[in-house]
Amino acid sequence: MKKKVRYSAIEKTMILREYLENNIAISELSEKYNVHVNAIYKWKKQMFEGASLSLSQTSKSADREERASRKRIRELEEMLSKRESLIAELVEDNISLKKKSSGKI
Repeated sequence: MKKKVRYSAIEKTMILREYLENNIAISELSEKYNVHVNAIYKWKKQMFEGASLSLSQTSKSADREERASRKRIRELEEMLSKRESLIAELVEDNISLKKKSSGKI
């Protein structure tokens, strides 16, 4: 009776990569690594299910980052607007002080 072989995630990935990149038949991989064909199909299904989940999480984090960036841009635009109005007010005050000091009221 053969001892049941357990493969790590890295080994499973290596086997699946060999299958996908080198177009080796699953039956050949099954014989080469002493794995049942159904196990390889199961790994492949798990890999693609995990990939879609991983990709959706990536897009969620990208959306989160984009929202944070937009919020930061709005905050900076508000600060800039306040700064510009303050500068305009100071310039007006400066002009009126210069007029008063030169005697042009």
